[in-house]
Amino acid sequence: MTSARNRRPLIAAGTLLGIGMGGFVDGILFHQILQLHNMLSARRPVVNLVNSEINMFWDGLFHALTWTMTALGIALLWRAGQRPEVPWSTRTFLGSLAFGWGLFNLVEGVIDHHLLHVHHVVESLGPSVWDLVFLASGLVLIALGGLLIRRDRHSAATRPGAASTP
Repeated sequence: MTSARNRRPLIAAGTLLGIGMGGFVDGILFHQILQLHNMLSARRPVVNLVNSEINMFWDGLFHALTWTMTALGIALLWRAGQRPEVPWSTRTFLGSLAFGWGLFNLVEGVIDHHLLHVHHVVESLGPSVWDLVFLASGLVLIALGGLLIRRDRHSAATRPGAASTP
């Protein structure tokens, strides 16, 4: 007797972890290390202490959100690990991480860079090709993640005795 395999909990956990990781890379690399922009740097350029404090506050909220996504992803991963019908698959997990990271880049890029104009990837350039590269990286990561998840579903279906759901 074969029980149905359910990859959804692993995909959900990996996607939330990918969103959190994408946010941390953005915040740590672009905001802090490279100092290319802050959360509100297009609206509040860092030219005085008040604007710097406002940007630091909003960057902190941004990091709190990415931490929350990561914590939720860990909780979901923990719960998935307790379920015997959830198959542990590196390909599905890595695909979900890439999918989540791409989703972060795409949503954050569209909303913050293009709709609200609160900041741009390289603030000193304003709207630039780097904003489009950021969006493109999101699309590439989503496509890569989806491909890895789909390929793992198809390979799981061909394994003897393995029934799989998305």
